[in-house]
Amino acid sequence: MRVPDTALPSRPAGVPPKRHWLAWTVVVLVCAALSLPLLHHARRPGGMPPGMPGGAGGIPVTVAQVHTAPMDVYLDALGTVTPLQTIDVYSQVTGRVLAVAYREGELVRKGQLLVTLDAGPIQAQLDQAQGSMVRDRALLEQARVNLQRYQEARQQNAIAEQTVSDQQSLVRQDEGTVQNDQGSVQYYRAELAYYQIHAPITGRVGLRLVDAGNTVFSGSTTALATLTQLDPMTVVFSVAEDHIPKIQQQLAARAGLRVDLYDRTQTRQIATGKLLTLDNQVDTSTGTVKLRAQFSNAQDQLFPNQFVNARLQVDTLRDARIVPTVAVQYNGQQAFVYRIKTDGTVALQNIQVVNSNQDETAVEGLELGDSVVTGNFDRLQDGSRVMVPAARTAGRTAPAGPAQ
Repeated sequence: MRVPDTALPSRPAGVPPKRHWLAWTVVVLVCAALSLPLLHHARRPGGMPPGMPGGAGGIPVTVAQVHTAPMDVYLDALGTVTPLQTIDVYSQVTGRVLAVAYREGELVRKGQLLVTLDAGPIQAQLDQAQGSMVRDRALLEQARVNLQRYQEARQQNAIAEQTVSDQQSLVRQDEGTVQNDQGSVQYYRAELAYYQIHAPITGRVGLRLVDAGNTVFSGSTTALATLTQLDPMTVVFSVAEDHIPKIQQQLAARAGLRVDLYDRTQTRQIATGKLLTLDNQVDTSTGTVKLRAQFSNAQDQLFPNQFVNARLQVDTLRDARIVPTVAVQYNGQQAFVYRIKTDGTVALQNIQVVNSNQDETAVEGLELGDSVVTGNFDRLQDGSRVMVPAARTAGRTAPAGPAQ
């Protein structure tokens, strides 16, 4: 085909013919580069870029089907590990420490010896009181024998009535003296027991707070040892006052609600126990009420004053419609999912979240068997065409290709 001369750029005067053809070469290369994307798209089925609605291709996604199953309803709260008993052991008497019988951090049994104090002075007082009681008992026996003699003599009118009455009074005085001596002996024995300090409960003893040779004083605010009961262990946590009626209803219906404990990251379950009771009043500053749950702690997995995440099971949903939690997206406060239609496109479907656990969520607004997208959301929009490779399905999935 002959190109008209008017279509060719005129060669300026003084420009060599070689530069004229170089300019044409540049123009042709630029046009070819601009036309390559259009030619590439034109060769695709349907003549549209991938991912656009209506194209034969689609965005690869993973999907899951809506199914029904029971789902536990939990209340999450931050809790503190609280022992049932924590006891500070003090000295009730004054004395010098002779020996410390426990090792730091060991588990001691109830009644086990902890600290021994010097009981020399109180032992001497006990011995003195016992000696006085022996003497006064002998005097009482003598007075009783004399009273019996006087009574026999009075029957024969050998002595006056006043003598018998005086002897009866002397016997009662001696009886009172002996009873006083018995009280003194019991008192000093009780005091003597305080010089050997024993564990009041079974628990773990803390760091040593006193050494042998020190003098401890009665009424001192310095403890000799601290004992903490470790098994069973309790956890105290708080929930909003709005949940009180539901918790009370469940406690009345069954004995003990299940409580699960997790670590700080909520990835590792530490223990499982049951709810013991609620506090008797609401904290007006926070609008919450405290709850106490009890756990077996034979392996010492719970440590006093440790912070844990508590999950209280307050109900169980029957035949809940469940989707994977990753399928639920949020637009502000509105929850939605991408539901796959029969034509292979997705529709943005608003839903209502009824309950959510870590991996699954119970929702309303979807039908049983609906397929929802569980991945590759960044390329999706309402009406996007998708495809479901068999190797990329997740959980209960729809078959490869458009959902039926």
